[in-house]
Amino acid sequence: MKKFGKLILVFTVLFYVNSILAQDKNNQWQVSFGTNAVDFHPVGTDTEDNATGHVFSEYFNVNNWNTQVAINSISLSRYGNEKFNYGFRGSMNTVTKLGDERKRIYAKSLASLDVFVDYNLGDRFKVCNIEPYLEAGTGYTWFGNQKSLTLNGGLGIHAPISEKVSLKVNTAYKHNFNDMQDIQPHLQHTVAIAINFGGKDSDRDGIYDQYDDCPQEPGLPAFNGCPDNDGDGVENSKDTCPDTPGLAEFDGCPDTDGDGTQDSEDACVNEPGSIEMNGCPDTDGDGVGDNNDTCIDVPGPTENNGCPWPDTDGDTVLDKDDNCPEVAGLVSNNGCPQPTKEIMDELNAVGAKVPFKLNKSAFGKEFTTVLDIVYGIMQKYPSTSFIIEGHTDTSGPKAFNQTLSEKRANSVLDFLVDKGIASERLSAVGFGEDKPSSSNNTRKGRQSNRRVEFKVVE
Repeated sequence: MKKFGKLILVFTVLFYVNSILAQDKNNQWQVSFGTNAVDFHPVGTDTEDNATGHVFSEYFNVNNWNTQVAINSISLSRYGNEKFNYGFRGSMNTVTKLGDERKRIYAKSLASLDVFVDYNLGDRFKVCNIEPYLEAGTGYTWFGNQKSLTLNGGLGIHAPISEKVSLKVNTAYKHNFNDMQDIQPHLQHTVAIAINFGGKDSDRDGIYDQYDDCPQEPGLPAFNGCPDNDGDGVENSKDTCPDTPGLAEFDGCPDTDGDGTQDSEDACVNEPGSIEMNGCPDTDGDGVGDNNDTCIDVPGPTENNGCPWPDTDGDTVLDKDDNCPEVAGLVSNNGCPQPTKEIMDELNAVGAKVPFKLNKSAFGKEFTTVLDIVYGIMQKYPSTSFIIEGHTDTSGPKAFNQTLSEKRANSVLDFLVDKGIASERLSAVGFGEDKPSSSNNTRKGRQSNRRVEFKVVE
């Protein structure tokens, strides 16, 4: 008995430690309620009180069983691992038969409190989802005023009804250790409904919190309990557009036109285009997306919004480069025309009329109308540059005349710049008395030589 008592102590410690260290699996606790019957007959004894026979003889003779139509058995067990469960069981019976059904006694109470270990026999023995298991354990049995320690062993089946409810049927053989008492070895048959509990599912999505990455939000098993609001296969935590169905390659955001550019970056959401054009088409292939192309069907440069540059005056100089876009001109003169010989003759005729006084470079206001004509002609040729030449007669020293001619040319240049001609279009040069247009021997000739002339810069 002392050795057996030590065995009980070891078993109890093992149960306690393993319960603490046991792995969790969904609902790790199980409580069961049921009814059990006690059978003192088929245990292989040959005493006067028991019919002779081998163990389990007349096992199915229910007439020998002490039965009650009531819940008289309750147990509590904890999941250990895929093979083992551990628990306690208590039962209360009324015994009126000891052995053969004809061997009756006055009714006595039989109570037991057992500790057990269940061993799952595994899938190899499973039939129609019914799992067989072995049971071993120990306990105490009270029969009337007597009590005895028992060693128990049994076999049972576990038939799941749902995830949390199952039917359990088992038979345990209980061997006592005091032959002087009325408590004899016996069988105890139990049928019980077992209910699993202990698993927590805070968001009620069918995934227990221990496996649920989002325990406070209902989700899907595929995402470990996390939600996918838009049902696009990308869980919310990884979905940039959680309420709009999209594609995994775009972190859950849509690509409505299927052109490989997600809508948030697509300038033409409903028109398939290219990535280079920010999701827009380029109908004329000019490198300008249709959304920015003023001439969708005609190729043109980006600088002109996808349209070809016009050449309004038809001089082969595009308007963008043509300083005179509405007047045909020369390529060499930025699209502007050069003054003709007739125009230059007119300019020079006007220049000859500038009335410079003897030995003077200034001219009075009354003669500015003459130079206004020059200004008007130059305005018509905005890309043409002119040289203004100053001339004198032979009156005075030659060196003086050279300086005087330069001053006369610059006087005209200053006037035209003041009027609005760009200074970079004009240059001045003096020739003194070296290039007379008339004879200096007459007064009229000398007046003609005091003049300015105009040349085009080639």
